[in-house]
Amino acid sequence: MNIGGTLIAGPAKGPLQGRITVPGDKSMSHRAVMLAALADGVTEIHGFLPGEDNISTAQMFIDMGVQVEWLNEAKTSLRIHGVGLHGLKAPAGVLDAGNAGTCVRLMTGVLAGQSFTSTVSGDASLRQRPMKRVVDPVRRMGAVVEGAAGGDLLPLTISGGHLHAIDHLSAVASAQVKSCVLLAGLYADGITTVREPKPSRDHTERMLPLFGQPVDVAPDGLISLLPANRLTAPDGAVLIPADPSSACFFAVAASLVKGSDVTLNSIGVNPRRDGWRRVMLGMGATMRLDHAHAVGEEPVADVRVQAGGLHGMHVDAADVPDAIDEFPVLFAAAALADGEFVLADAAELRVKESDRIAAMATALQAAGAEVEEKPDGAVIRGVASLQGDVDVDAHGDHRIAMAMAVAAQRADGEIRIHNAAAIATSFPNFVPLAQRIGMNVRWSEG
Repeated sequence: MNIGGTLIAGPAKGPLQGRITVPGDKSMSHRAVMLAALADGVTEIHGFLPGEDNISTAQMFIDMGVQVEWLNEAKTSLRIHGVGLHGLKAPAGVLDAGNAGTCVRLMTGVLAGQSFTSTVSGDASLRQRPMKRVVDPVRRMGAVVEGAAGGDLLPLTISGGHLHAIDHLSAVASAQVKSCVLLAGLYADGITTVREPKPSRDHTERMLPLFGQPVDVAPDGLISLLPANRLTAPDGAVLIPADPSSACFFAVAASLVKGSDVTLNSIGVNPRRDGWRRVMLGMGATMRLDHAHAVGEEPVADVRVQAGGLHGMHVDAADVPDAIDEFPVLFAAAALADGEFVLADAAELRVKESDRIAAMATALQAAGAEVEEKPDGAVIRGVASLQGDVDVDAHGDHRIAMAMAVAAQRADGEIRIHNAAAIATSFPNFVPLAQRIGMNVRWSEG
């Protein structure tokens, strides 16, 4: 996919050093905007990630009559004047999710509960991603959804209204699917339940009670929601922790570059988002947590990472859903570790912004890494360093671009990463933060 933007990265010129704060959590930023817009009252949100994906979510609600005030120039703080569960207005045109898969899948649940008809679409990449996983359950709840490929592809036209509760058994461990069903459940008669094959990130379950909507999570993993029929703005501001997915790029870089010592401030360490750290510890990373505390309902801590010899491992299948977004950069770590790294049960990586298994395998192989693709994962045999003076393609996927920028810190020469402009969707200040700790990365001026 040709979207432009070329990163030039590596090799690192010396140890990576410093203490930095990465932007707010992308997943929680989406959810905070959605619940604040649907609540009665005014909600302030601090720590919002102002990437293009989250801005798309805010713009959708603006297009449906919600007032959003930006409280600072950086757009990390905002005030949302909620209109209540039934206060949204029919948009004048197509709702545009841009590249944001989380946005469109969660909004499918919200729009399924509205009394008007709306159409939602996205960019070329998003229009190729599967949607039936959220369309099928809201259809069972009573919404009428039409779209390409029988509703599996955008654009989707959703005619909502009065919904009935369902018991949903999800075929995949996906927080997007689970959250879609729970958001639709706010508008349903009766108790909506969701069961997953493995636990997935639980930000929706943690955040809904802040807005007055109880969610029951049973010891066996069954999630139940009986609608309270209204959401209410919290008394205090909603605080968004720093994004662990963003932190992982710098944690891997610090692990790989000799002599490095980097601290990442106030990172979310929710167990359902902490799989990346468990994988890195399993690879022998030198890492510790300091100053553990809570931000709202979310556990956070400073993460200090020092360089150390990484080794291969077999990834525990139970950790896969909790590290699904971080595997591109974990592939980079594995490519430069001692021994063999084996990942399975991760077919979900093939239906992200790109086929992340194929994209990372191709890019790393171009730089001399030993990567064997598998249908649901990969086998990676580590090498001492990557080859420089090569060109790789990020395929318009922000995580592929940043992962290869990290891998390039241990290359013999510069790696040129094309179609990297999508970094703006999730981590617009990646390059300046990387440079602050000493990573060798810059945007091409050509």
